[in-house]
Amino acid sequence: MENIKRKEWLDAMLRIVSPVLHALEKEELHTSMPLDFHGERADFAPLEAFGRSMLGLAPWLEAKIPDGEEKKQQEAWRETALRCIDKATDPASADFMIFSSGGQPLVDTAFLCHALVRAPGQLAGRLPERVRRNLAQALRSSRQITAGSSNWLFFTAMVEAGLYVLGEEDYDKMRIAYALRTFDGWYKGDGVYGDGEMFHWDYYNSFVIQPMYVDLLELFGDSAEEYRHLKEKVAVRAARYASVLERMIAPDGSFPVIGRSICYRFGAFQMLSQAALQHRLEDGLSPAGVRCALTAVLRRCLENRDMFDENGWLRPGVYGYQPELAEGYINVGSLYLCSAVFLPLGLPAEDPFWSGEDEDWSSRRVWSGGHIAIDHAVD
Repeated sequence: MENIKRKEWLDAMLRIVSPVLHALEKEELHTSMPLDFHGERADFAPLEAFGRSMLGLAPWLEAKIPDGEEKKQQEAWRETALRCIDKATDPASADFMIFSSGGQPLVDTAFLCHALVRAPGQLAGRLPERVRRNLAQALRSSRQITAGSSNWLFFTAMVEAGLYVLGEEDYDKMRIAYALRTFDGWYKGDGVYGDGEMFHWDYYNSFVIQPMYVDLLELFGDSAEEYRHLKEKVAVRAARYASVLERMIAPDGSFPVIGRSICYRFGAFQMLSQAALQHRLEDGLSPAGVRCALTAVLRRCLENRDMFDENGWLRPGVYGYQPELAEGYINVGSLYLCSAVFLPLGLPAEDPFWSGEDEDWSSRRVWSGGHIAIDHAVD
């Protein structure tokens, strides 16, 4: 029997990423995607759109799905993803992407690497040798870009993780160690990190910091005693932060419009989605309730038809088309970080996240006179 809730999510994800990947596999991404919005960023837009689309798509590509219609879709998209990696990294391709200059490519090379980490079998493990070599060279070329003392440290670390997953022996352990150690020193308490020395009221703990921190330690956490201890702390902090995100979802599916990069829309809930995917929700937070909360956010954003242009490309804004909310570094490609909310599609349909009965999430319970557990803090 088809899971209607899951199909709603899958249809939404594929609607978002389809223009990007279908254009890229035909070597038409540079010529077909809108590049006029903040046109001075046009050179970076294709890699932004591709890396960020893959970030959210990867767990579904990696998932074991029983025979049926969804399995057929998945198999087709697996092949599309592999072709897209080829087109993006082949110097002879019309859609060969910039990985090594201008600063921004480090960011989206890292998002692409995060996809490899999330789908090591179906992405990294299935690349033809020629494509694997091209991809590894593209990743190495991003090392020319220097990261600032901010969430960018995780970009340098994730690139090295991508090389590791590809089987490259020259991955740089020090770049990984530096990010892991530095952010432990930037922990501010109660589940949040500074983006550098200072705390910022934005969603970068969810856009970048905690999802990458958790997955880097999942990958390397057993390689040293120092990391094993850190892995436990980071997991507890991430679960707490996921709970905070859940309580920020209002009864109508809206959420606080706060901080920079808010045009990434429901990508703001990546860490909540990742906690659900990895079965790391805190006690008292049910998977089905999280599903209902995130579904409400999806529906709230997607109900405004101005979210997409006439050709199906994303447009800047939170609720529809609101270009004034986009910082100067944001172009159309940047917006595809919203795909990060779809991580739970990596769970099987029988998982409680998908199979559980609908239930209210925290704010909806409270504001309808219901009852939830008292909140708490973590060190």
